Amino acid sequence: MTLSYLAFHLIFTIPPIVLMLATVPRPLGGVGGRRGRVAIPLLCLIAFVYTTPWDNYLVANEVWWYGPDRVLFTIGYVPIEEYAFFILQPILTGLFLYHYLARTTERRPRVDAARWIGGGIWTLISVVGWWMILSGNDSFLYMGLIIGWAGPIIAFKWFYDGPQLWQYRRTMAWTIGIPTVYLWIADAIAINNGIWTISPEYTIGIEPFGLPVEEATFFLVTNIMVVQGILLFLDDAPELLASDPAPSTQKSPAG
Repeated sequence: MTLSYLAFHLIFTIPPIVLMLATVPRPLGGVGGRRGRVAIPLLCLIAFVYTTPWDNYLVANEVWWYGPDRVLFTIGYVPIEEYAFFILQPILTGLFLYHYLARTTERRPRVDAARWIGGGIWTLISVVGWWMILSGNDSFLYMGLIIGWAGPIIAFKWFYDGPQLWQYRRTMAWTIGIPTVYLWIADAIAINNGIWTISPEYTIGIEPFGLPVEEATFFLVTNIMVVQGILLFLDDAPELLASDPAPSTQKSPAG
């Protein structure tokens, strides 16, 4: 079966978004108030602005390319369906996070060192990414462009409030991990169908289950950015997060 990029969205991204919107147990998955309403739209805007020049650079330099008969049209170097992906992925992962928050509350003890440990690790990863870009080794280019682009943003979030992120480590594990695996499967199908092609010249050549390790890394780090960004945005107003479903642990307003 030959798929277009539009068909890819109609099969893999739009249906789960519609399903999650239709089944969210409470408005915005238990997240109320103004921040809950604007978190995902704001993240979509940031993702679109930050990703657009980076992705245009990748296509312009043939790090990846798309089947010309699989897309509607392009703006710059990038298909319109790819621009849609910049918005649909944060919605997909963000709604999954809202569903999770509607069903659980995770408030573990703060660990102040998490700020420096998490920020330091991601700073080191960022440095490795830029070394890969500047090394002159073409096979490192795509991986370097991914972690050199995403790493500083993730490092900043840990430096900004790593202790809060560490409190939600179980939430992050589930809400980053499940959407990431889903998108790995969808991405592998798209590559196998020739909707887009990853350059063998600019990749390391490791392809578990037919998925280049660079693509796997891309969906992992972008979902990390989505989930951490929403958690930090909402956590500035903790009462907006879902309440603990176990009533015995809650005090009533009357005391």
